[in-house]
Amino acid sequence: MTRTTIAARAVVVDIEGTTSTIRFVHDVLFPYADEHLDEYVAAHRGEPAVAQAMRESAAIINAEDGGDAARSLDDATILRHLHRWIAEDRKVTPLKTLQGLIWKKGYEKTGLRGHLYPDAAEGLRRWHDGGAKLYVYSSGSIAAQKTLFANSTEGDLSPIFSGYFDTTTGPKREAESYRKIAAAVGLAPAELLFLSDVDAELDAAREVGFQTIRLLRDADTPPGATTTHAAATDFRAIDVVPPR
Repeated sequence: MTRTTIAARAVVVDIEGTTSTIRFVHDVLFPYADEHLDEYVAAHRGEPAVAQAMRESAAIINAEDGGDAARSLDDATILRHLHRWIAEDRKVTPLKTLQGLIWKKGYEKTGLRGHLYPDAAEGLRRWHDGGAKLYVYSSGSIAAQKTLFANSTEGDLSPIFSGYFDTTTGPKREAESYRKIAAAVGLAPAELLFLSDVDAELDAAREVGFQTIRLLRDADTPPGATTTHAAATDFRAIDVVPPR
């Protein structure tokens, strides 16, 4: 196994296809949120986070329809669009907020566990023990990220993370998002390593100076996939060391 050694003070990881299998997200988490969306909103409609997500969803629907941004929409209409967005895997913040809240309840009530590749858990712990700060950047909400890592198949990894970023920081395929992350963690981009299974995300990070590695996992990588980034099939092949 060829090993890659990176000198970095912090590591930022994607989730889907990087630390966790794509199949878990699409075959378990998305259907769970779709199934429980209506009942969750009905039971928690008065809570600030849910009310805000519904308002933001209505604003997006109105904007896409070309209508008045302040037009009132009933919950049934909003929920119909949210179900469609789940099917389309739309990366919109209010949907991700609601999904995260629903999954958190699912972890608490049903014993649902977030899939984590064993090599990812080992690598993350090893890099943390070596002094690297660890962060997550995913299109899933920060609440969903925290819940997954706290209730993973490899145990509770939440204590080793220093922070989380989601779509409120910006789209994962835009360079400005990575500038914001570097500023938020207080490091130069060159001191950060970003891991993802998507070249467009890695391209955006590299544009601002991040070091990058593409994950080419057997279960998550299309046949014949190529990359212009350094690559690894799992976290065991990656060593993160402090810069000199």
